[in-house]
Amino acid sequence: MIVAEETEVDYVEPVQNPAERLRRILVRMLIYGILILWAVICLFPIYWTVTTSFKIAPDVMRSHLVPFYDFMPQWLGWRSLGLSPETIFETSTVREEFLRRFWNSVLTSVSASFLAIVIGSLAAYGLTRFSYKFGPMRNKDISFFFLSQLILPPVVLALPFLVLYKELALLDTSIGLILLYTLMVLPIVIWIMRDQFRAIPVELEEAALVDGLSIWGAFLRIVLPISVPGMVAAFILALILCWNEYFFAALLTSTDAKTLPVMVASQTGSQGINWWAMAALSTAAIGPLVIVGILLERYIIAGMATGAVK
Repeated sequence: MIVAEETEVDYVEPVQNPAERLRRILVRMLIYGILILWAVICLFPIYWTVTTSFKIAPDVMRSHLVPFYDFMPQWLGWRSLGLSPETIFETSTVREEFLRRFWNSVLTSVSASFLAIVIGSLAAYGLTRFSYKFGPMRNKDISFFFLSQLILPPVVLALPFLVLYKELALLDTSIGLILLYTLMVLPIVIWIMRDQFRAIPVELEEAALVDGLSIWGAFLRIVLPISVPGMVAAFILALILCWNEYFFAALLTSTDAKTLPVMVASQTGSQGINWWAMAALSTAAIGPLVIVGILLERYIIAGMATGAVK
């Protein structure tokens, strides 16, 4: 009987050529330099907005950028909104107006994004698991039809929606904005969730059907939990698009259902632009999206890893 004896082999790290090692270091430095430059370019508008909210008129006109070096931060912009430390506990009509518009934005954006996720997920699941025929159109044609709705510029739909909403008494209502925003982001949600469902093996649902589950049971108990990261990523994208929408909010609302983007644009007047107040209002409007992105970061990364975001 022959017994094979295991022998330990020491791992010898290959010797790198100095020129090759230098090349890799330079390539890595170039890549990181490009990424840092791109991050600075992307984050600079946010930095400018936040710092401008703490400036006074002369600092804005002179384009001062660095706090405590170019200018001393002031609460002028936040004071004009009733959100400065000395006015936060006092009665302020401007702050009440801001909170009302903030609530309108939260209500319309979250509701429309949730509806779009529910409807879009069901539509995307059907397009990936079943075969449809609508005249000459098949599944691929139907999917492209949904995406093609984004080609139309919003101004083309302005008059039809204005007349329709006037007949249905939906002008200046949150329900009207919610329905419109749902239609606006639905094509994107369908395409994102379609890729997400395609990444889930059909064999999992077939096994669930064999075990006695219905199609709805397989979708709710098997497919839905796996696709949660993609749904969260699609929800965040829809939320950002609805939160930042201005055209229809300005067209179809007047007093009761106005949102934050409309309030931000209203800071312009006949005497010029109140940059510090606009910057403070924009910073307050950006804050919730930043918080949502930080809290749901792991779901966004998981969605990207499974193909939900491309």
